[in-house]
Amino acid sequence: MTGAGTRRRRRVEELSAAAIRAISGEPDAHFRGGRLHRGTRPVPAPAPHLRPGEEDVVSFRGAADGLALHLAVTDRRVHARLRPAGGAERLLFDLLEQFRVESLVPAALPGVVTNLRRRHERWSRAAHRAGLTATERGLLVYTLAQVCRSRITGEPVVAETEDLIEPARAALAPVIGTHLAGLRRHRADQAAFARHARALAAAVAGWLEPAPGEERDRDEDDSPYALLLDFDGESDEDGGLPAPAGGAARAGEAGPYRVFTTAYDREQRAAALVRPELLREQRDRLDHRVARQGVNAARLARDLTAVLAAPARDGWDGAQEEGYVDGRALARLVASPTERRLFRVERTEPVADVLVTFLVDCSGSMKAHSETVAVLADVFARALDLAGASSEVLGFTTAAWHGGRARRDWLRAGRPARPGRLNERRHLVFKDAATPWRRARRDIAALLKADLYREGIDGEALAWAAERARGCDARRRVVFVLSDGSPMDGATALANDRHYLDQHLTQVAGDLERAGEVEVYGVGVGLDLSRYYRRSVALDPAECTGYRPFREILGLLTR
Repeated sequence: MTGAGTRRRRRVEELSAAAIRAISGEPDAHFRGGRLHRGTRPVPAPAPHLRPGEEDVVSFRGAADGLALHLAVTDRRVHARLRPAGGAERLLFDLLEQFRVESLVPAALPGVVTNLRRRHERWSRAAHRAGLTATERGLLVYTLAQVCRSRITGEPVVAETEDLIEPARAALAPVIGTHLAGLRRHRADQAAFARHARALAAAVAGWLEPAPGEERDRDEDDSPYALLLDFDGESDEDGGLPAPAGGAARAGEAGPYRVFTTAYDREQRAAALVRPELLREQRDRLDHRVARQGVNAARLARDLTAVLAAPARDGWDGAQEEGYVDGRALARLVASPTERRLFRVERTEPVADVLVTFLVDCSGSMKAHSETVAVLADVFARALDLAGASSEVLGFTTAAWHGGRARRDWLRAGRPARPGRLNERRHLVFKDAATPWRRARRDIAALLKADLYREGIDGEALAWAAERARGCDARRRVVFVLSDGSPMDGATALANDRHYLDQHLTQVAGDLERAGEVEVYGVGVGLDLSRYYRRSVALDPAECTGYRPFREILGLLTR
């Protein structure tokens, strides 16, 4: 997706999340990585048509409204108690419950009814055109979904497939007719509705399972379940982490985060790893790129002051006609009884008592974006100095590829299972909070040194940056993480679950968000980082010219 497309998608997600919060009363509902979350916990999709995809705004809003109604109307304890144990019966039961809540939209929200209808129609047409109604069992599940939603909500079935489903509807009628009437009659009573839903789901689920000894061809087996099982595994509200692509163990399944050895971990000044002559060349190169960017640092400083500064007391203004009585001016009243400027008012000035940290992912894939990131960090650091705020520019990488000496020690130890992080962690300081930009400008240019970029252990780096920020005496602490993807360390991935570092990053980011001492924002360079960071923006490297990327990052602070 292009940068403009990503921004448009994020805007739709923000608007949809606001609607969900309003309807459901869940104050911490938000979208992360295209999936609804409450705080750091993903909200399961109770039906396949509620999975948002790449669609128009109204259709996306329909999915969001359906999720909001599920949160607002369904009593999760009652649902869990009455729900079937598993299989197609359970999935059909969940689908019927979703149709129930969609039938209970308040009369004051006609737009929600329109959104839900549009969403269901879009999903229905997509399922049909994908060939999922081409088999007997697939058509059965599709017909059941159409007939049940129509009966429960009182809306007509999708016109495009009305003739197609007629034979299957006639076959289903004797089996589900009584329970279908009960669903409509008891839609305002979740427990009574659930009894009819269980009976209906059990009857239909029996048709979906093959008879003993019956052979089923591959297409026949996959078709009905493609309509339902695409959301299986998300329906248990156990608060697990969102599964990364390809499937991953849930957080905590592999135990707490571990480190095999810290003997080779280092925190270093980045400039110490670059020859002075090369560093001067890199600074000249960076200066040339900053000049081409054409960003006025003074303007950026004013914008930063507007966003970050808070009023602070800065003395008194005397000779005022109202305010507090100024005792030093009372003598003037004796000399001139008509004198009115005998008061003083407290003077306040905007002060940016803030530490802003830029934490740069120095993994191999970020090498291609090193100039873009260096310009952002350099210009922001200069502007923050002008605004009176503090800044740090930090980086994280590894000292070796494929584990280095840490992996060698693990091999010598007999390859114990699940060793945890298995590489030489390297944390880099390009600029610390105590050093002004003018003295640190040469060191910031070390971001252009290509052989610093190796592998990335994001979770530990974020915890390190946050710990440094907490040690700074500032009213507000902000960390921007600039990255182009997931954590990756080959040795760690091979010796543990391949999503081990992903899960740790999600845990660290979630803990920081809940604690609230440090604000964490993700700045994706060519990638959406909302999977890890609740507040994030995606920059298109091809569009990182002029003031635009700075405005988008500032926008994170103003939301």
